[in-house]
Amino acid sequence: MIEVEVHQQLRAFLREQGKPYWSHHLTMARLMARALRLGRSALMQTDALSRYHGRYRLSYLVPVLMWQGPVILVATEAVQQRLLLVEIPQLRQCIQTSKPIRTGDRFPSSDFQGLLLTTPESWLSDRLHQQGRFPAGIPTLIDGADDLESWTCSQLTTVIRTADWDALMLAYPEQTDLIRDTRVQLTRSIFQRPANPYDCYLAEQFEQRVLEALFDALASSSSATDLPAVWEAFRDALQAEHRLLWAEVSRQQGQFSLHCGPVEVASVLAPVWDQQPIVLVGGALDLDAEASTYRQRLGLGDLTCLKFASDRQDELIHLYLPERLPMPNTPEFQSALIQEMHTLLRISSGSPGLAVLIVGDVPLKAQVGSVLAAEFGSRVQVERTCLDDNGVLVTGWEFWRQHQNVLPAPYLLAIATLPIPSLENPLVAGRVAYYKQQRQDWFRLYLLPEALSELQQAIAPVRERQGVVALLDSRVIHRSYGQQVLTALNPMGRVNYLDANLFSQPDFSILD
Repeated sequence: MIEVEVHQQLRAFLREQGKPYWSHHLTMARLMARALRLGRSALMQTDALSRYHGRYRLSYLVPVLMWQGPVILVATEAVQQRLLLVEIPQLRQCIQTSKPIRTGDRFPSSDFQGLLLTTPESWLSDRLHQQGRFPAGIPTLIDGADDLESWTCSQLTTVIRTADWDALMLAYPEQTDLIRDTRVQLTRSIFQRPANPYDCYLAEQFEQRVLEALFDALASSSSATDLPAVWEAFRDALQAEHRLLWAEVSRQQGQFSLHCGPVEVASVLAPVWDQQPIVLVGGALDLDAEASTYRQRLGLGDLTCLKFASDRQDELIHLYLPERLPMPNTPEFQSALIQEMHTLLRISSGSPGLAVLIVGDVPLKAQVGSVLAAEFGSRVQVERTCLDDNGVLVTGWEFWRQHQNVLPAPYLLAIATLPIPSLENPLVAGRVAYYKQQRQDWFRLYLLPEALSELQQAIAPVRERQGVVALLDSRVIHRSYGQQVLTALNPMGRVNYLDANLFSQPDFSILD
């Protein structure tokens, strides 16, 4: 059977190459081979550090390259380049396979028996809009399933920008005045809203009525013609159930863009999974081995689910969780947070390497950066990638997510508050309103899974150094969901005090 051949070939390759050993390489490879042989869908959870390094990819590449039939691999362009330039050439030197490999946005031909690498955008666009570029029934592997929901939302969201209004006036010259008046009304209504840190606003009933009136007038126009493609897609999105309509603004330029997208993706993705055997691979999908919450949000039915345990010896971190800090929603929290971060930097000042302080609140982030720079000088930078060897990076969650792969692994990661999506964000509030309307647990199904996934991915580089994570949000101690947060941080050892030795080397004898 292919499982036996894959096991033997991968084991020989790992021994010959002296690759960093991942304890689940052989298990994952056999399971992937079994999924291909039986045509059975599966969901595999590695861990955040494995995803950060991508070290699990050898485990699925070996069975994919040895399988006699065609396979589609869905991965970002960055991952594809890594596979094509590093992993696949290395494997081909040791594993006997003549499987052809192609990249592209469509299946090469009906008789193609090789491996096709394609992007999430291309594959989802085909499956969601039934474009027929990828045949049904071909085993498909999605690498990076952590981002599958956001990829789908992006594909299903239609955006109207400034240039699209001009295109609409060119298509309906006799309705130029109406189109211009509609745009003026929307501009006035949107820019009257108070500014918020997110620069976006859910559409109000007046704004929706203005848009509906525009489409009705265009449809009844004496010279009615086909709408420009983006406007037609926008109109269809407006008529869909369970959608969000919002505006994103640029106050400096006096411009706005309209966005219409789904509030949930389970209903549109559910039919997709029946079209082919699917294997989903991700690093921080769900705390549950059966991934019940993740599967519910993605519309996944019954499939084989596996969750690989983290290596406690190599991935264990120190977790500093002070017990007497004020709650984040109290006036005392800000000064206590700054004092705690100051203490962390002072005690760890002799440690070589990068320290990262994540502050999600935008005004507070700037204040923390200013106060710490006054004490520690230019080594403190706010959301910059050019840092000293012993630099201190003060950053928000989004900046850290985008740049953590190119920055050195930090010895210290201090987190001001859990990355629970804020209800002050209009898009978050819109999704929560939908869950409430459906009488579903919006915190358990939406806010908490988002926070735990973000948290696990954020601390992955710290595991590489077996460093320190300082979690300064006392809700972990006082709220019922705190135990789930601690579970998401495993493997970890909790420390109750700060000591300079804590930052010098991974000595876990001091853990309680």
